[in-house]
Amino acid sequence: MRRTSLSRRRLLAATGVTAALSMAGNAARAQGDYPVRPVRLIVPFPAGGATDIIGRLVAQRLTEALGQQFIVENKPGAGGNIGASLAAQASPDGYTLFMGSPGTQAVNAHLYDKPGYDGIKDFDPISLVVKAPNLMVVHPSFPAKTLVEFIEYARKNPGLNYGHTSNGGTKHLAGELLRLKANIDIVPVAYKGSAPMMSDLVAGHLKIAFDDLITSLQHVNNKSLRALAITGQSRWPSVPDVPRVSELGGVFADYDVTAWYGLLAPARTPPAIIEKVNAIVAKALQDKALRDDLYAKGVEPVGSSPTQFRDFIAAEYARWGDVVRRSGIKLS
Repeated sequence: MRRTSLSRRRLLAATGVTAALSMAGNAARAQGDYPVRPVRLIVPFPAGGATDIIGRLVAQRLTEALGQQFIVENKPGAGGNIGASLAAQASPDGYTLFMGSPGTQAVNAHLYDKPGYDGIKDFDPISLVVKAPNLMVVHPSFPAKTLVEFIEYARKNPGLNYGHTSNGGTKHLAGELLRLKANIDIVPVAYKGSAPMMSDLVAGHLKIAFDDLITSLQHVNNKSLRALAITGQSRWPSVPDVPRVSELGGVFADYDVTAWYGLLAPARTPPAIIEKVNAIVAKALQDKALRDDLYAKGVEPVGSSPTQFRDFIAAEYARWGDVVRRSGIKLS
């Protein structure tokens, strides 16, 4: 009886090992063939904004390279928290990817008591894709022609409204950081997307806004808006006469509010899939036609390894946490 029981246990153990090896082999083959069905790319903001535009460019390149559809799903709301939560809770099998930005990965944790996800722990970074400074624009009827004149006007006229497209995003923080450094009283007004904000701004219902070059540059070029400043650390080639905020010097010297957009996956996505997607994004970002198109849209192609992107997000998390605490912003 003892010999029979021992043989039975050995048989069951061997069967379990065989099954485990088979499952591992199937998983490895599935990752090697990835993707074998369409992949969704969650964009946590409305269609037409910078995150959506970059997300669709990335989805198109992945579709072309891998022969499966990468389908953008816009899931806007709560400053990006709704879309980010959906992506964080998705199965980590490579069939849900996420287009992240400073708000979703580095800022919202400091703004909201319960954002519904952890921007660092709940995601595996794949690649930083692009960086983009914001543009401070005003309606042509606004009296200030330069940033210095704007600050002087704001000090004499406290309570000016400025538009931005998401609480805690870089457009919001660009205004808050300017408020802190210039010691002025300006009030943020959140819009659900760049399209409605630009409509109000061009129509003159809103006088001041911070937005991506990718959505505001066309209005500057056709003179329906006036640009006062670039929020990054470099002037932009297509609007070389628009100064950086940091050019004011003094307390403004370290002013730098640069948006960025990167590709992530739910935490515990197989490394082989992460590496495969990263390689395709890296190759795409070396394509001259794509690089020229991105610069023309107002964004700088970057690229990174997954590890570099993880470290970058951690640094952004610390930097913007300090700004949020100093500004006193808190959202429920």
